[in-house]
Amino acid sequence: MSGNIVLDKSFAFALRTVKLYQYLCEEKREFVLSKQLLTAGTYIGKHVKEANAAESKTVFTQEMSIALRKASEAEYWLELLHKAEFLSDKQFESMNGDREEIFRMLTKIVKTSKMPTE
Repeated sequence: MSGNIVLDKSFAFALRTVKLYQYLCEEKREFVLSKQLLTAGTYIGKHVKEANAAESKTVFTQEMSIALRKASEAEYWLELLHKAEFLSDKQFESMNGDREEIFRMLTKIVKTSKMPTE
């Protein structure tokens, strides 16, 4: 744990995404949609990590904005996998609940970082 809540939660989500990808490939024999989810779900944390090492507020905001877009994209792939019956209601609700929490945090961070400083 880094002590940075959004970084820790996005890393945990990335790890869950990797495990879900493995499950979808091995158990459900689904390789295309799950790969899209893997990319989006792991890139959230990647961009949060890059934002925390940013050299300027502008770069920080850009990286957090990309993380936010990836969180939105992950929702799309989760919904599609769910509607295509690769994910049960319980699996979808669990993963999407974690994603929604990260999405809300990132939304606040991006909005706050775009506010002008005095």
